[in-house]
Amino acid sequence: MAAGFAVFVGLRYAMARRANVLLSFVTLLAMLGISLGVTVLIVALSVMNGSIGVLRSEALKAVPHVTISATAGELDWQALAAEAGQNPEIVAAAPFVEGEGLLRFQGRDAFVRLRGIEPQLEAAVHDSPSPAIRDSFAAMERIPSAAVFSSRLAAGLGAYPGEEVSILALASLLERSLDGSQALTIAGYQDFGIYGEANIVLLELDQALALLAQDPGARISLRLKVADVLRAREIAETSFAALPGLAIVTWQERQASLFKALAMEKLVTTILLLMIVVVGAVNIVSTLVMAVTDKRADIAILRTMGASSASISAIFIVQGMIAGIAGTLTGTALGVLLGHNIAAISETLERWLNMLPWQEPVYLLAHLQTWIEAREVLLIALAALSISLVATLYPAWRSSKVQPAEVLRHE
Repeated sequence: MAAGFAVFVGLRYAMARRANVLLSFVTLLAMLGISLGVTVLIVALSVMNGSIGVLRSEALKAVPHVTISATAGELDWQALAAEAGQNPEIVAAAPFVEGEGLLRFQGRDAFVRLRGIEPQLEAAVHDSPSPAIRDSFAAMERIPSAAVFSSRLAAGLGAYPGEEVSILALASLLERSLDGSQALTIAGYQDFGIYGEANIVLLELDQALALLAQDPGARISLRLKVADVLRAREIAETSFAALPGLAIVTWQERQASLFKALAMEKLVTTILLLMIVVVGAVNIVSTLVMAVTDKRADIAILRTMGASSASISAIFIVQGMIAGIAGTLTGTALGVLLGHNIAAISETLERWLNMLPWQEPVYLLAHLQTWIEAREVLLIALAALSISLVATLYPAWRSSKVQPAEVLRHE
């Protein structure tokens, strides 16, 4: 009964037409501040989520989802590949070996990362859907001593398909031996992503093993492609954790520095943008402090009629939460709407601005992707409501301390 009474009176106070224009204006500012903070926070996080998703897809063009290697001795990759085939969440498996080398082309030298692969198996684990990648792997099978270059490496050297290059393993170079040098024919190019290694050269596994024979660190590993990259370690451990002598490394661990930096940036951005909500909540404090002063006579009458201090506090908590709830709901709706359409809005704005007589063209964020997570939207809304609730506590406490006798004596 007391709770219903507090809600009823609080709603009446919140919805009543106020003669105090300043009080109405401050209440409106509180709602707008909370709404703006929630909207900006949802849009900013959706853009950051989209950017992280793009960076993840670019990184996975060069980095295996999961790498299985032997802690000692040689890896029986055929047996492990067969074991991986028993897990429906492992899409494909392929062997590879990596080492460093020196590439020479028309008098120009470049240090490169050599990666030996089985072209047929590699096509299944590669993360790019481009048909040109499949054509490059098919060309490796047709052309003897073929190699596929990173697009940026080929562009930097000015090398084209069909031309020959010379490769020497770094271990041989350090021993000042040129006997292991091999000639390779460029079979095609491959995109290793924006943040992939720009100096990768792919060649057939057997040829790479012969070239890297003097490199003790060049041992065969197994590369896995999994159905859910965010659960890469869990999926790999389901199949291989019980097998001794294996080291499991996921793409999250190989790219830990990049994605930890992005996660920290996202956290700091969230905290800073929440300050907008806090500013809106400060206006709730101002609104309720003025409302308590304005309603001192009403509070005294309610107390003399039997209302408890807790009921009086609840009335003003309800009144303050109306602004918090209205601002949160409005901000959430606007944030989700803008988050889904920010690229189209940005593209339209960019087109309009470029129609004006500016000196330079304007480029906005039309090329970015956005990704709205329902869990984050819910957490933002709960945070805004929590901040609004905390903002009502002090004015509500002050209202409960009003002394009826003192107020009515001066009325």
